[in-house]
Amino acid sequence: MAFNSRQPSLSLRAVAGLFLAILAMQASAKVIRNPAKAARDPAKLVRDLKLKSSSVLIMDASDSSVLYSRHSDVPMPIASITKLMTALVVLDANQPLDEPIQITDADRDFPKGGVSRLTVGATLTRGDLMHLALMSSENRAAHALGNNYPGGMPAMVAAMNAKAAELGMASSHFVDPTGLSSQNVASPEDLTKLVIAASHNPSIREYSTDSHYAVKVRRHMVEFRNTDNLVANPTWNIIVQKTGYIAEAGKCLVMAAVIEGRSVVIVLLDSLGKYTRVADAKRIKTWMEASANQRVASMR
Repeated sequence: MAFNSRQPSLSLRAVAGLFLAILAMQASAKVIRNPAKAARDPAKLVRDLKLKSSSVLIMDASDSSVLYSRHSDVPMPIASITKLMTALVVLDANQPLDEPIQITDADRDFPKGGVSRLTVGATLTRGDLMHLALMSSENRAAHALGNNYPGGMPAMVAAMNAKAAELGMASSHFVDPTGLSSQNVASPEDLTKLVIAASHNPSIREYSTDSHYAVKVRRHMVEFRNTDNLVANPTWNIIVQKTGYIAEAGKCLVMAAVIEGRSVVIVLLDSLGKYTRVADAKRIKTWMEASANQRVASMR
């Protein structure tokens, strides 16, 4: 019986590859498994936080101290993060959440085309529209909220900019309630203020962190899911969150969460790649867990 003489070399390469992969995993986990060593070099924790998002801000919500920042004062397009402001303004106007609102031709995805399962003619309550806007980033839902704001869309946009000024979002500007326009801009510093304000509202907390929700669209029940898979992860304690994407903004994610007993606000803007914003959020969580281990080790 003849043997393939190339089999041993392939096997050796496979073993070598596995060995190198194990070494890489051990190196990346070194800070977590050896908190005492990390405590001797606190700066190493920051160096190990290698995030791909171009603009980042991680803030301790309890005292507003900055844990990590990168280009945090630079305004840039924020895509559907806008919808947090949309929800705040609608709630400030005390409009009834049980009022029925019909999707019209005016609510189609402008200025950019898009796909929506909220067909023209469908009627939902204002609360359902807000739920879908925050949870599944439904653009027609957010646009309908603006069109049905007292005074219409111009009054809605004016209220959004007035709210931004009230919150101290000095470099922010809004032109529409969906975030489809790249003219909706804010800095990560601005967005921490928006996230904190949003986290104080129980409706926004509930809607933005719901993993799925079904509404009746004409004769059929249609189920929507959260654009942020982290809300369904039991290892995360997310208070409020919002994702966003347009080409000019890249992948975006903001959230308020409790990690290792610490209330933090995380802003990730312009994350390149399909899974980068989620990967960055996971890196931050791991980094904060390592930081907690560091604090424990330093007290021993």
